[in-house]
Amino acid sequence: MADSERRKRGEEMIKKVYAGDVVVPPQGANAFTDLMLEQLFAETWTREALSIRDRRLLLMGVIAALGEKDTWKIQVRSALKNGELTEEQVHEITIMLAQYAGYPRAAGLLGPTYEAIQEAKGKTAQPDG
Repeated sequence: MADSERRKRGEEMIKKVYAGDVVVPPQGANAFTDLMLEQLFAETWTREALSIRDRRLLLMGVIAALGEKDTWKIQVRSALKNGELTEEQVHEITIMLAQYAGYPRAAGLLGPTYEAIQEAKGKTAQPDG
């Protein structure tokens, strides 16, 4: 497949995965983004053996274990906007992750989870405080 076809397929998939929230820079603007679109999104996310939801759940587990709060928030918001997960399921995921990734890591995801839920609903996040 030509790079331009891979790029186009990658752009379509990243928009689908992230509910249209990701701005894709023009080709050649950033070598990292070009590779990510042509490899990760055009080749990996488009494979048919796992659904986008399945891939997202795997990714969320890895992200949580690494403590990547900003990326976690993006994944939660996208999963909610795409209808892949419900709010209840997202909360259950954090409970499950606490058992395997540890309570401090899971507790650190609670604020970003709340913010992502509010953003997916189109509201500005206002954490309790």
